Amino acid sequence: MNVNSSLDFLNMIKTPSTSPRTKATQPAPEPKPTAETKTVAASKPVSAPFVPDSSKDMIAVIDTETNWRDEVMSLGVALADAETFALLGKRYYIFNPECRVGGMFSGVMYKTDAKAITCTRDEAMADIGQFLMDSGISRIFAYNAKFDLGHLPELCGFEWFDIMRIAAYRQYNKFIPETAPCCKTGRLKTNYGVEPIMHMLTGNGGYRETHNAVNDACDELKIVELLALPLDVYECARI
Repeated sequence: MNVNSSLDFLNMIKTPSTSPRTKATQPAPEPKPTAETKTVAASKPVSAPFVPDSSKDMIAVIDTETNWRDEVMSLGVALADAETFALLGKRYYIFNPECRVGGMFSGVMYKTDAKAITCTRDEAMADIGQFLMDSGISRIFAYNAKFDLGHLPELCGFEWFDIMRIAAYRQYNKFIPETAPCCKTGRLKTNYGVEPIMHMLTGNGGYRETHNAVNDACDELKIVELLALPLDVYECARI
């Protein structure tokens, strides 16, 4: 993927539409940077502390949070071993000025132990695209991946896989109870979001999504880890 050319997509973004993950309301106040964040000037390269181990085959799990205008305001990436699915590192970007619009989950934007990089969308997408290529990562996983890919056209050159297409099906998810109503295809009829699937996999009925992009990316990676299926199974979940 040519990162420079992929950034041209930014000039083609259509007028935002209402998304199931957003709703119209008054803009929230601008979030204040904390000790866990840093602002990156346009003239400086974006950087993050995680250094990949070139000897490991890795995958990336991505999650996004959007603002009231259905624009991405934060992007979380969980980096994992492609065989064991163990978490190896995190990257977390907050897009400025999109974050200043506010969104349903602006209040938890900084509630994470990952250090946030606050920068423009152009800088963030160029950085993560280059990082993934330099790390030899060609596969991106996400829960309801069409949503995230639809909001991140700069990453369309990578292979995308939808975790939900595996986790929601009885033939792949052995943790789905026999009593759970399923379609003829094996897919759960209801309750196949991240929270109910995590309840099944962990037995922890108290689990709640934080709706912080990097925390949620790590939780979605945990689903992949707990399902314990080889990567080739996810070919049917390619989008």
